Amino acid sequence: MKKIFISVVFLVVCCIVFAQQYPQPEFVNEVYFLKKGDGNTVVLVRLEKSSSQPDTKLKMAGFGGAEYGYTIESESSPVRLSSSQSFSFVYTNSSSASMSTAGRDSILRANGMDPAMMADMGGMSDPASMITLYRTEPGKGVRKILLQKSGGMFSANKSSSGKKYTFSVKKIKEGYWELVPDKPLPRGEYAFTLMGAGMGSADGSVMIYAFGIDSP
Repeated sequence: MKKIFISVVFLVVCCIVFAQQYPQPEFVNEVYFLKKGDGNTVVLVRLEKSSSQPDTKLKMAGFGGAEYGYTIESESSPVRLSSSQSFSFVYTNSSSASMSTAGRDSILRANGMDPAMMADMGGMSDPASMITLYRTEPGKGVRKILLQKSGGMFSANKSSSGKKYTFSVKKIKEGYWELVPDKPLPRGEYAFTLMGAGMGSADGSVMIYAFGIDSP
């Protein structure tokens, strides 16, 4: 009995520690900033959310070049982060992320489903295949995510694209991932684009989660 009691206490403590390190987001299919404060305090900061369809802008009917990408209203994000912080983000794609593995498996079995098979299907939603981090280009009242930019027929710079930042993905639990940029993010405006969730499908639109980084 004593061993059982100790085991239960240990599990409860582990759950509390996990909740402190990785809070549960209020909304799924969104990217949040994981803000780590003093005294091991951790909170989730919701990023600026918008949606955008791909847009092509031609200069001189295409002879002067063209830009293809997404736009975000205003030249700066209302969500501001400090360059002195360590940057880490989280993403959840299912409400099952808030449920224990044992509890989820029990529900699946009760509905005649194989938990192992469903877990394999969940792996198909790896955020690395759906999420991209861009540095945006502010100007003329908007921020641009350039997917492709051509310099025109007589330009020496034939083609280029916007700055991308890679990130490492750490699976915290089923349906819950931590996204850590591989390089420091300098001062500027940034945006995550999320394909295949909600609106991002037939019309080519994507969900965008933007933020800005300021000097300390």
